[in-house]
Amino acid sequence: MEVTRFDELGLSEPILRAITEMGFEEATPIQAKAIPVVMSGKDAIGQAQTGTGKTAAFGIPILEKVDVKSKNIQAIILCPTRELAIQVAEEIRNLSKFMHGIKILPIYGGQDIVKQIRSLKAGAQIVIGTPGRVMDHMRRKTVKFDHIHTIILDEADEMLNMGFREDIETILKQIPEERQTVLFSATMPKAIMDIAKTYQNDAQTVKVVKKELTVPNIEQYYYEVKPKNKEEVLSRLLDIYDPKLSVVFCNTKRMVDELVSALQGRGYFAEGLHGDLKQSQRDRVMSSFRNGKTEILVATDVAARGIDVDDVDIVFNYDLPQDDEYYVHRIGRTGRAGRKGRAFSFVVGKDVYKLKDIQRYCKTKILAQPIPSLNDVKNTKVDKVLEKISGIIEEEDLTLMIDIIEKHLNQEDYTSMDVAAAFLSLALGEKQEEQPREFDFGNTGAEEGMVRLFINIGKKQNIRPGDILGAIAGESGMPGKLVGSIDMYDKYTFVEVPREYASEVLKAMENAKIKGKNISIEPANQK
Repeated sequence: MEVTRFDELGLSEPILRAITEMGFEEATPIQAKAIPVVMSGKDAIGQAQTGTGKTAAFGIPILEKVDVKSKNIQAIILCPTRELAIQVAEEIRNLSKFMHGIKILPIYGGQDIVKQIRSLKAGAQIVIGTPGRVMDHMRRKTVKFDHIHTIILDEADEMLNMGFREDIETILKQIPEERQTVLFSATMPKAIMDIAKTYQNDAQTVKVVKKELTVPNIEQYYYEVKPKNKEEVLSRLLDIYDPKLSVVFCNTKRMVDELVSALQGRGYFAEGLHGDLKQSQRDRVMSSFRNGKTEILVATDVAARGIDVDDVDIVFNYDLPQDDEYYVHRIGRTGRAGRKGRAFSFVVGKDVYKLKDIQRYCKTKILAQPIPSLNDVKNTKVDKVLEKISGIIEEEDLTLMIDIIEKHLNQEDYTSMDVAAAFLSLALGEKQEEQPREFDFGNTGAEEGMVRLFINIGKKQNIRPGDILGAIAGESGMPGKLVGSIDMYDKYTFVEVPREYASEVLKAMENAKIKGKNISIEPANQK
């Protein structure tokens, strides 16, 4: 799939700076096709779904065209809902961060109209509004359309479905004929085509034709995670599956750099790949990945163009991609040359809707998986070590080794079981506690079936109940919904967990930090 960088689109320096700060370097397919057309001043019809980056596809050309010295309204964007109007205004504000003297104003129903009138009088070059509220302002003569050079109809099909056709046509008739009219719609029903024919001049259609693609050789799973737990969940999956080579995709250069530092800090052989690297650095990173010195490659989509390695075991979507097609492009890095591959996606909050779009597009099932607990990680490591040991016992002559151990056992008061356990501990890279810690869960003052735990951290350390809940669920792997009441005081907190999980929670939380602070946790009322 061809990837276009923003710096290839002839954009001005302030906008490129804003895009860089937002962390993006490559345009989505609709942006790559629509930006040049809209910037040329032609009328355009863009067919694109929500979540494809279409806001920037019309927002960037508008910003390039606006005269910041004039306080008149120069562009109007119509959206079906107040939520979309707010979202579009926010994104265009971010894109205009380094442009001085620009004012972007969302106007929608439900907000005080007097306040909006005051803001309009103060001057705004770009207005983003719902058709109903724009009509209100037209009736009150509080919007002036004389200087408008661009009108955008965003999610036009949705506006028609909501009964806004008459309002839209009234607005279009009021705007100067010498203007650019751009229409974005996910579908193209007859009503949309009628509006295009009546109110646009020789419009150019921009459509991103999505290639249908199935990925039968790749097992695809997703994990619902909180943003702060992503790093821990990634580490657990790397430990459980132990891939020889894996690629982790992030949406921004900043995230690539942060994740590489975090993984290296945890002892993994990870390197980053993004558009800021010089060719010599890219070559070094790729060479290191191909020969296995680097086991984990963390990359952005634009950087991934050069990844052509056949034996990638797992692809991780650390961030879900901006565009469905990127998902296909990413996971195609695994399952090559007839091998089976795996793709794991991290889903945060509303990402779950984006995931449904991806499944429809790929005609594939992406299955939910529970986040592995620390015990799962440990058990998997043990299984792998024992598997290797079985292979050695079957295939190698161990006579010399047996002699050495027998001599050692004669000199020391150990059993062969002690020696085997010590070797297993050494292979796992863990320190064995002399005695497993025993917890007394007598009467802790909790509800029946629950155990009350004491944590030596509270409100004075700026800790909230959500931080406690997130730490317990994230560290122990126990579902957060099972956590009972959380009572916070200035310097300590009581939290209730199901009795069957209590030992696991205490062990998992022994070395945990909450908001970067070391904590101590124990059963309540324990002497």
